[in-house]
Amino acid sequence: MALGCVEALAELHVRGWAHGDVQPAHFIIGPVRTHLIDLALARGGQVPESYDFPFRGCLVHYEAPEIARSVLDIGEAEPTQEADIYALGASLLISATGWRSVEYPDDAPRAVQREAVANGRRRPVKAPGELGDLVDAMLSHAPEDRPTIDEVGKALS
Repeated sequence: MALGCVEALAELHVRGWAHGDVQPAHFIIGPVRTHLIDLALARGGQVPESYDFPFRGCLVHYEAPEIARSVLDIGEAEPTQEADIYALGASLLISATGWRSVEYPDDAPRAVQREAVANGRRRPVKAPGELGDLVDAMLSHAPEDRPTIDEVGKALS
């Protein structure tokens, strides 16, 4: 199932787009293939100005540290493929373990949640085996240290 999610996100990335809101609920796992839905926050191609709007972040459980920091600092951010990788790693972790990747109180206001994400208050990854190592790399605080979608796919193959 994880590989199907990677393949669906890879289809978007190969076209030069970032999803901007990767989370478990946006993957529809079918009998033949997995589909990635909810492209409302996607960036990468031409969007008519009348349909465009600033990206103000996504569901914080899956938000990359650099996105959270930018939203806290200036009120918006630019979705990236690297941030999608972080979000996919956070999605795989919560799906495999039931735990979100960052520690903050369940009832914390969104700004407190974002501060925890931006400051890297991550839980240790406790997914078993190679998946744990891969998810740990995907959740790197530094975007440039995260694997690409192709590297994630190869690791899961």
